[in-house]
This record gives sequence, structure tokens and C-alpha cells, in this order.
Amino acid sequence: MEVVKLFNISFEFFPPKSNEGMNQLLETACLLEQCHPHFFSVTFGAGGSSRAGTIESVKMLQQHTKVAVAPHLACIGSDRGEILEILECYRSLGVQRIVALRGDLPSGMVQCGDFHYASQLISFIREVEGNRLHIEVAAYPEFHPQAVSAFDDVLNLKRKYDAGANSAITQYFFNPDAYFYYLDDCERYGIHLPIIPGIMPITQFHKLARFSDLCGAEIPYWIRKRLEAYGDDVESIKAFGIEVVSDLCQKLIGGGAPGLHFYTLNKAEAVLQILGNLKITPSRKKYAALQTVP
Repeated sequence: MEVVKLFNISFEFFPPKSNEGMNQLLETACLLEQCHPHFFSVTFGAGGSSRAGTIESVKMLQQHTKVAVAPHLACIGSDRGEILEILECYRSLGVQRIVALRGDLPSGMVQCGDFHYASQLISFIREVEGNRLHIEVAAYPEFHPQAVSAFDDVLNLKRKYDAGANSAITQYFFNPDAYFYYLDDCERYGIHLPIIPGIMPITQFHKLARFSDLCGAEIPYWIRKRLEAYGDDVESIKAFGIEVVSDLCQKLIGGGAPGLHFYTLNKAEAVLQILGNLKITPSRKKYAALQTVP
């Protein structure tokens, strides 16, 4: 007997700081809407630094697209009253999915607030909202930079799962084995929720390298050396990056990943080229690619 598995695509945006940036976000969202994604997500600044921008971006996406929007909610530096106020705002907007995160303490801020861990935030959301919200959480196949050990990182996801998380989105990575070994670890610890690979298109090198060093995402040596060799040849970097990331996505899909979540950086071109290579194009009438597995 064969089982048909539903495969979902989603896209992440960040809240722009200018009208020009907001127009670019809207243009990107309208292009990517044609791929019929499962949802859009919108990031949330450390300590609530971009809270207003997140809410405004959510409103704009709801007004101009038909795609469900999942705002990020980072709890570090916030008290229960502030989180409750945000939840009430999203309830009034009809938001049904949220990405619950610990977040990073902004530079100069010394108080963590009422929540020290994402699992505490998830428990509070469940206390306030019951099962109304679908809660996404973060997962780290190559491990969070602050994790004591690999298994401590898996146990942290277990705590979020036990607190009521519905599904997880990973930090981006370029080594598919890291993801599949991580799934094996999660299975051994009784974590039974969909874990969606986070995908970062490669369109430049230096910013990617700097951010990867900060967040613990490894750029494999052979990829790093190829990107370095291209120097300032932007078009060659983009072409190579699209090829590498398309191949990564194919391996993830072939290995049974339940979906792909693209970190768009508010740009559509590279994402659309990758989806085209995967035969998931704007001309498709359904948002889901069907994968048949034995």
C-alpha cells in the first residue's frame, strides 16, 4: 500500500524599516503567493525591538494576500503582560499560527523578563489560548551556539514539544545528513512532531559567512572555498548558490522531509529559481507537491 504525503512550502520575511522596504516586501509576497504557500512568517526583533513592524507587516500581508500569516513572538526581555497584549492583538487579527521563540537579549539589556526559555513561552500561550493557535518552534540540526551538548539541544526541543509545540522549523543548514541524523535523535527522545527544514538561498558570500558563524550554521568547506573563489562575481555566486541549494532541497524531499521553509530576506528571485528547479512553480494550482512513499 502506498501513502501520499502532503508537502508544504512556507516563506519567512522580516519587517521592513522604511516605506520602500515595505513596498519590496509586498511585491515579494505577491510573487511568492503564486506558489500557494502554506503560510508566511514574519520575524520579531530581539527584546521586541521590531514589535510594531512585525504587527504592521502582518496586517499588510493579510490585507493584500490570501496566505495565512504566522508572526514570530520572541519572549526574552518581555513580561507576561506584554506577551498577553501581543497575543490579544493577534487574536483580534484572526492569526491562527505563531512562531514561538526565546530570542536573543539585545545588547545593553540585562533583564531577561518573565520568560527565560521558549518552552515557558509555549506553556503560557497554551494557558491563555488553549489549542486555538498552531505553535511553530525553532530546531537546530547543527545545534544552537549556546547548547551545552548535542543531546542537550535535542532535549530542549523535547521540552518545547512537551509544552505544546505543534511543529518545528530548523535553522538553515547545507548538509542534509545533519538534518536526518537530527531526526533520528528526536525519534529516540520521543519527539513526534513535523520538523521542517529551513532553507537559506545563497546569493552572496560575506554576509552569509558572517551570519553563519554567529548562528552556528556550518558552510561546508567545499562550498565556502568555491564561493570565496568567485570573489566579486555576483552572478556566478548566485548561479552556484541556486544549484547547491536546489540539490539540497531535492535530497531533503527525497529523504522524506515534510516541507521546506525558505528564509527569503524579502526577495523572491532566488527562491523562485530554486522552486522552479524543484518543479514547484507559480503556475501550479496547488500549494502542495505530492510525494509518493512506500
